[in-house]
Amino acid sequence: MFEALPMSTLATFCRSLATMLHSGVNILKAFQVAGGKSHHPRLKRISSEIIDQLRKGSEVSTALREQGGAFPDLMVDLVRVADQTGSLPEVLSALADHYDNLVRLRRTFLGAITLPVIQLLAAIFIVAGLIWLLGMIGSMNGTKPFDVLGLGLTGTSGALTWLGGCFGTAFAGAFLYFFFVNGLKGRMVVHQALLRIPVIGGCLQSFALARFSWAFALTQQAGMSINPSLESSLKATGNGAYAAAIPMVTAMVTEGEDLSYALMETKLFPRDYLELVRVGEASGTVPETLDRLSPQLEDQARRSLSAMTTALGWAIWGFVASIIIFFIFRIALMYVGLINDAVNDRF
Repeated sequence: MFEALPMSTLATFCRSLATMLHSGVNILKAFQVAGGKSHHPRLKRISSEIIDQLRKGSEVSTALREQGGAFPDLMVDLVRVADQTGSLPEVLSALADHYDNLVRLRRTFLGAITLPVIQLLAAIFIVAGLIWLLGMIGSMNGTKPFDVLGLGLTGTSGALTWLGGCFGTAFAGAFLYFFFVNGLKGRMVVHQALLRIPVIGGCLQSFALARFSWAFALTQQAGMSINPSLESSLKATGNGAYAAAIPMVTAMVTEGEDLSYALMETKLFPRDYLELVRVGEASGTVPETLDRLSPQLEDQARRSLSAMTTALGWAIWGFVASIIIFFIFRIALMYVGLINDAVNDRF
């Protein structure tokens, strides 16, 4: 198994294929051209392997699935349905829009969080520099170095310990997160916990609803049967809590329960969303309803992302400000102590 191709690469690849297939280009030629003009070396190799399998009579979805996880499950599932319904250009075009949207959202998040992160890193290095400088001053004066943090960290060793502690904690946290989300059960626990956190939970839910709505509408309109459609759509949320609900939702729908009731039992969908699904069920237009709703949910997801990055930025600002205030009081108390010592020595 290999990592999936980058979203930006997938978006460009799907759009190139869709454009050529819409224009009547032979599918073998379409894969050859789309893969050949890609700047991703792995995709060029993969395209050649796909062409070889297509020449042997394999379906497009089968050829994609054989590429070691290079293509997401949702893309493979949709292409499989498109193979059967003859709607491959339309499906690829929709996938290109989807991946383009994900890339834009990621860039928006990174752009919004970059400055606060730089400020946090600057604060960490400034503290390390201050620990080192005060230690050097104490060594040159032959006096005890001032412990600015009150943690016993002074001089070069203290600065290195501070940096190691900060970055070690960050890397340990990242490692634990990716370790737990690597499996479905761990991802479910982590994402369920994140959904309960104010601001962050709302942002994650907004993204999950937007992706579920888009995927369910597309898979249903492409002709996928209900249970595979629900499975693909819940996986498309990218959220372990929603993916973990697949067995329950599909089992309830198979038993004849309404989709709105099955989704309600997951406790992951808000009441207003369930009401819209219920209305769509009554009129037999759930895919169309969610298709119309998807752009609104994407806008809501962007607003939620903006709110989350703003809150995270303010949290980092608050942390940096608290460090500055702490230093001010620590240094002020140091000078008060020096003044008191000088007065006591005089009298």
